[in-house]
Amino acid sequence: MAKSGESCTFCGRSSRDVNLLINGISGAICDDCAQQAYEIVKEQIPGKKSSFSLEQEELPKPEDIKTFLDQYVIGQDDAKRYLSVAVYNHYKRLIQKITTDDVEIEKSNIIMVGATGTGKTLLARTIAKLLHVPFAIVDATVLTEAGYVGEDIESILTRLLQAADYDVESAQRGIVFIDEIDKIARKSDNPSITRDVSGEGVQQGLLKLLEGSIVNVPPQGGRKHPEQKMIAVDTKNILFVCGGAFDGIEKKIAQRLNTRVVGYTASDNTSQIDRNNLLKYITPTDLKSFGLIPEIIGRLPILTYLNPLDRTTLRNILTEPKNSIIKQYVKLFEMDGIKLTFDESVYEYIVDKALEFKLGARGLRSIVEAIMMDAMFSMPSADETELHITLDYATEKFEKSDVNRLQAAS
Repeated sequence: MAKSGESCTFCGRSSRDVNLLINGISGAICDDCAQQAYEIVKEQIPGKKSSFSLEQEELPKPEDIKTFLDQYVIGQDDAKRYLSVAVYNHYKRLIQKITTDDVEIEKSNIIMVGATGTGKTLLARTIAKLLHVPFAIVDATVLTEAGYVGEDIESILTRLLQAADYDVESAQRGIVFIDEIDKIARKSDNPSITRDVSGEGVQQGLLKLLEGSIVNVPPQGGRKHPEQKMIAVDTKNILFVCGGAFDGIEKKIAQRLNTRVVGYTASDNTSQIDRNNLLKYITPTDLKSFGLIPEIIGRLPILTYLNPLDRTTLRNILTEPKNSIIKQYVKLFEMDGIKLTFDESVYEYIVDKALEFKLGARGLRSIVEAIMMDAMFSMPSADETELHITLDYATEKFEKSDVNRLQAAS
């Protein structure tokens, strides 16, 4: 701290004219000059490269983006192609902000439809990892209209700001994944004495965010009040990716295609329809029938679907990706100096149980966890350095687990 009568070496103001004066060996600096010096250092010293500092030559091409996604996500080629093109065009649009003509390229937000555990969240998170941009996952089920119990729409941007360390410029070029978008669908057209504060009202609140506008965001989240300091965030360059299971939308698609989900008869013009995967025929009309308002569908122009996971895909998910479930458990045991190996038949057993659970890729982790729990409890304290999982061992451990009992009771 400075004594009374001393002055700032940089600006010359005395200690009486500043809030804080910090003494050094041969001088002093006031709080204003220290703040300015910090801003200069932050501008001059390059930090982590983010999307807005990329040149077009450095931006990954759509094929490169898909190749990167293939390392982490098995299958879902159609969704990968849609995502790769949309993300490439979005960030190409940000790089070429200054154009010589009057053509202004608008952003294209994305909506992905697929059953639980098919990889919607993983796809969005992996793309954000590739581009080194701020990424936030928001659950739409907690959102309510302003003034009601729950989270306001602006909390979506609060999460993005936190992911960007409150760097507004970086956050304004980030990616937001809104999960469970189907849960805010309009419940019904019938009038009710209770207000649907987490359905259509939330959809209407999302419109300004998706299209692009300047939104005042409370930096710490929570409710807004007049004395609270707000951060202005422009959403026109934020890419929104929405995902949802849309459970039951197959019936809407079947009605539109004039086919039956269950039954033996089929007309000639529907004989080529794949009834096991009706989501591939989804259109914006089906989303409207499910309960999304037309305005929000129009702001999500790219619609893609994710295929249900078959046996082969589940088997590959278990071992092939860079961060596959088996590789994660091998790494966990390796940290304790234990070499973990599996019989091939164990993989087939895990996949069989996952298909029974019908939880997609998430079911795989639950099953592996149930099989490995006893070993993870006892092995770190033992002197053994190897563990080999056989089919008999896996069957025994899983059948006595709580997961199996819950499945049998359901």
